[in-house]
Order: sequence, then C-alpha cells, then structure tokens
Amino acid sequence: MASTIFHPATTRIHANLGWLDAYRSFNAGGVYDPNRQAFGTLQILNDDTVDGGRGFGMHAHQNMEIITFPLAGALAHEDSLGHKAVIQAGEVQVMSAGSGIAHSEKNHSSQQPVHFLQIWLTTDQPNAAPRYDQKAFAPVLNHFVQVASPNAHETGVGLRQQAWLHVGTLDAGVALDYQVKKAGNGVYAFVLRGEVTIDGHPLGPYDGLGTWNTEVLHLKASSAVEVLLLDVPLVA
Repeated sequence: MASTIFHPATTRIHANLGWLDAYRSFNAGGVYDPNRQAFGTLQILNDDTVDGGRGFGMHAHQNMEIITFPLAGALAHEDSLGHKAVIQAGEVQVMSAGSGIAHSEKNHSSQQPVHFLQIWLTTDQPNAAPRYDQKAFAPVLNHFVQVASPNAHETGVGLRQQAWLHVGTLDAGVALDYQVKKAGNGVYAFVLRGEVTIDGHPLGPYDGLGTWNTEVLHLKASSAVEVLLLDVPLVA
C-alpha cells in the first residue's frame, strides 16, 4: 500500500527579509520542523520571490544538484565556470555543484519581482567536476513534460542523481496516470496552480504531497492545474 505525507501550503516555513519572500517546503535556513524533513534525496524546495534589483550574491556549493525553475519574471545567473545567462519562465536550469562551484542568482529586472523555485537534490556522483545546464520546455496540455533526467539521451536538463522532474498541465476533469521511473523512488508533487486530486488526496496551490511504496500515481484535475512531480530516490 502506498505511503504519503501531506504538506499544506499554509504550513510551509516562511521567511520574509523584505527583498526576499521565501516559503520553504523542507527545513532550511536554521529552522527545524519535524514534519518538514527532507524527502529522500530531495533536500530543499524553496518558493522564492525577489524584489527588482536584488538577489543572491556569489556563494559556493558542493555535491548538490541545484535546480532553478522560474515561475514569473527572469533571473540573471553567473558562476565560477564562466557562465552568464538569463533564465525565465518556460526554462529550467541545473548546476551540478560537484567538487565546488560559486554562483549568483539575481533578479534580471530592476523593478519587477521574480518568482521562482529552487530545488536541491543530493548527488550520486560526489566530487565530480562541476557543470551547468539550461534548457527551455513547452507545456503540453493534458500530458507530463519531462524537464530533467539522469540520462543524456532523454529530454530535459541532465542530473547526477536517479531523479526525474515532470510538469503536468491538465484541463479541469482530466485524469492522468504517472508511472514512477525507478523502483524504490518516491514522488513529491507540488502544485503550481489550480486544484488536483492525487490518489484521493485533494491538493491546491503550493500544497505538497510525497508518495512512496507505489508504482503509479493517479491524478485528476479539479480545475485547470499545473503540477510539478519530483521523482527521486528515497535514500539520500
């Protein structure tokens, strides 16, 4: 029988620094909630809004897969590998920090806020050479679109972890099944907009549902909905 953990949007860890309004689905920033521990290799899922002209200055990471997923607006990226890029809604970026990389992520606009998710996964290739990848994707109505995978021949940015990320965009009333990609993985669903029922659990915007011990998730849209599915190993 499938096991689940439900994270209502209203119980996310909230931090407002003025220029940064952050909602955290898992423990981060020195705050600990026993109900908000990491979901296997999925360590961080932050929902951040950054004011115009502000952002995160240059700082370093090691041995994490750091995925940036804009929802509205655009981010300016710079890193110690020499990459300079702008990433916006409809694109996904990953940094495999590996043996070490420094980067900055700042609002590309001097006036309008930028809204984005930042997702951290542990790596399955510790101390590998750091690398960077960024790709655009187009939602396909009533389908799951893959935006990240561990396999070079598959669509989406490449991950150094046996993890897959999909975006599902469904019309109201549409039912769709998601097949878990790897035995032993769990799936963390995060609703970006609208309402959906997953295996009988109703979810609204920014709710999260972790499911494991199952091979298939059954989704039915209660309204037009967009949902992010993070298919990840449960052993970090």
